[in-house]
Amino acid sequence: MGAITRFAEGTSPGDAHTYRMPLPRLHLTPGASHGPLDGAWWPRCEALELELPALVGSLDPAVGTVTRATVDTSSWPGAPQRVTAPGHVIEVVRTDLAAEAHAITLDCGTVGRWELLVIPCDEPAGAAGRLLTAAADPENPLSAPRMLALAEEGLDGEARWESEGGHGLR
Repeated sequence: MGAITRFAEGTSPGDAHTYRMPLPRLHLTPGASHGPLDGAWWPRCEALELELPALVGSLDPAVGTVTRATVDTSSWPGAPQRVTAPGHVIEVVRTDLAAEAHAITLDCGTVGRWELLVIPCDEPAGAAGRLLTAAADPENPLSAPRMLALAEEGLDGEARWESEGGHGLR
């Protein structure tokens, strides 16, 4: 018997067509985060207008409705200014700040905020899985740019990764 795939529904901007995206590849920090990240997200493609509705639809509604997403321009060069999600519109802010590279910040008004590592969609599954797990570790002290830089160093960077608190990337 095959695995069951769940889908998130949304409408594409300026279009009344409904599409179905698989639920996002997402790992969130359980409980309170003590580091700069609240988890990690591994999108399937580079189309933020398709990926973002599924991502926000999978977050705990008790945190509030995501009203704004901040993304870095290098990861999302063609990001639209607004993305339509079921029942609301999300403002998209693009930034060139190095500290925001490879991250997405999801703001829920005054209720809450999520800071997630964005794993490139073409990242090999093994490395992406390790990054998803490590970024969701509540004791992870590393920022999104630092995590990806150490992961890209591969085996040569493993000792440094471990010394900086990135346990779990083996």
